[in-house]
Amino acid sequence: MSTEILVNVAPRETRAAILENGVVQEIHIERTGRRGLVSNLYKGRVSRVLPGMQAAFVEIGLERTAFLHAADIARAGADDTLASAVAAALPPVEDIRRLLNPGDDILVQVIKDPIGTKGARLTTFIALPSRYLVYLPRGLGVGVSSRIEDETERTRLKGALAALIGAEAVGGYIVRTAAQGVAPESLSEDMAYLARLWEHVCARAAEAQPGSVVHEDLPLSLRVLRDELSRGVSHVLVDSAREQAAMLEFAAAFVPGAAPMIELYCGPRPIFDLNGVEEEITRALDRKVPLKSGGHLVFDQTESMTTIDVNTGAYVGHRNLEETIFRTNLEAAVTIARQLRLRNLGGIIIIDFIDMRDEPHRRAVLAALERALSGDRAQTHIVSLSPLGLVEMTRKRTRESLEHLLCEPCPSCEGRGFVRTPETVCNEIFREIVRQSRQFASRELLILAHQDVVDRLLDEESATLAELEAQVGRPIRLQVEALYGVDQYDVVLV
Repeated sequence: MSTEILVNVAPRETRAAILENGVVQEIHIERTGRRGLVSNLYKGRVSRVLPGMQAAFVEIGLERTAFLHAADIARAGADDTLASAVAAALPPVEDIRRLLNPGDDILVQVIKDPIGTKGARLTTFIALPSRYLVYLPRGLGVGVSSRIEDETERTRLKGALAALIGAEAVGGYIVRTAAQGVAPESLSEDMAYLARLWEHVCARAAEAQPGSVVHEDLPLSLRVLRDELSRGVSHVLVDSAREQAAMLEFAAAFVPGAAPMIELYCGPRPIFDLNGVEEEITRALDRKVPLKSGGHLVFDQTESMTTIDVNTGAYVGHRNLEETIFRTNLEAAVTIARQLRLRNLGGIIIIDFIDMRDEPHRRAVLAALERALSGDRAQTHIVSLSPLGLVEMTRKRTRESLEHLLCEPCPSCEGRGFVRTPETVCNEIFREIVRQSRQFASRELLILAHQDVVDRLLDEESATLAELEAQVGRPIRLQVEALYGVDQYDVVLV
C-alpha cells in the first residue's frame, strides 16, 4: 500500500491529509487559536471533588474546568506492570477523597480535547512519546505495540529494551510500531531523549504556577512525521518552505531516513486540490454519502452517539433481493470504515445495515467491517450484528470530529436540522394576535416576519387574516424582515 502525506500551511491553520493509494483516509486540522490539547501536560489545581461521581474538576487554565476520574489517578503502591498506565488495570478506589482534595496541585496530561460542552479529560498517568518509544514515568516494565504481530520480533524488542533499562530504572516503556526492525542503539537514543525530556518536565512543573502549560505536544506538521512515517509513507509534500525546513530539522534529529521523503510543493494548483482533498473535506461534511453501486449512507451525529443508515438507493442488483442487499452492505462496510476515519467520528456508533436473512452474509459483512477498520489508529470495538441488522460499535474519541471543528449549529434551526413551515408560523401568529389584542390596547398590530410567511398571509391565509382583523377590531399590517428566519416573527403593538 502506497501512503503519502500532504501538508497545507496557511497563516492561521495547518492541515494534513493522509492518502492511501491516492484515496484520502484522514484529515487533521490545527488552528493557531484552537490547537489540540491531547498529550499536553499542565500543572493543575483541584477545584472540586465529587465523591458521588468518583471524579474531580481541575483548573488547568482553560475556559472550562477539566475532568479527572479516580481511575485515571496514579497512586503510590501500585504494583502493576506496564498496565499501570491503563486505568482499567488499577484496583478501584472506594473514595476519591483519599487521593485528592480541593486545592491540591497536580501534574496532569490531557487525554481528550474539550468536546461540545464537556471539558478536557485528564490523567495523571503521564505518557511521553518519541519516535520508537512511549515513556511512562509512573509505569513499570516493558510492553510492545499490538500492531507488531511477529512474535519473534516482539520478543527481540522486549529483550533489547529490558537490557537497556537496567535494574534501577524508574518508569516503564511501550515499544511503538515504528520500532519494528530497528537496532538497540536507536532505542537507546530514544531512551536518552525521553529521560532528558522528563527531567525538563519535572523542572518546569516545580516552577510553574497552577493553571499553566508545562509541556506542549509537537505542532501538527511534526506530529504527523512522528506518528505516521511507520505506516509505509512514500513521500511527504508540504507547501511552505519554512515548514519544510522545520520538518527536515526534526527528521534529521529523530527520523534520519525520512529526510529525502520530505519535499517542497511549488505547483500552481493548491496542494489540497491534488487528489481531490478539498472535495473530500466538503463531502465529509454532508449527511449523505453515495456508494458506487448506487446505494448511499446517511450519517447523523447527536450528543450521545452517531447513527449510520445504509440504503440500497438506485441499486437494483442483477440476481435477487438478498444478493443485492448483501452487495450493498459489503460496499457500505468498507465505506463506513473510511468515513469514520475521515470524519474522525468517535464514541458510540450504531450502523443500520439492510436486513439480511442469510447468516453467512451477516458474518461476511461483519468481517469486511473489521478488516476495513484494522488500519484505523483509533481503538475500535465491534459488537455482533443484531437480529434487526444493527451493529453497535465504539471508536475511541480523543479530539473533535471534522464537523464540530469546521461547523457550528445553524442559527436558524439551532442545530435541530429543521425549521417550522410558513403554515405553522402563520398559525402561531394568529394565536399571538389574539393573545396580544386581549391583553393590551393599541391602534393597530404590526406583524414582522420572513418573506415566505408574509407571502402566505397575503395569499392562502388572506381570508383568515381578514376574519381575525374583524375579530380584534384593529387593522393588521404586515412587514417583511429580511434578517428573520422562516420561523421568526414579532407581533408589535402600535
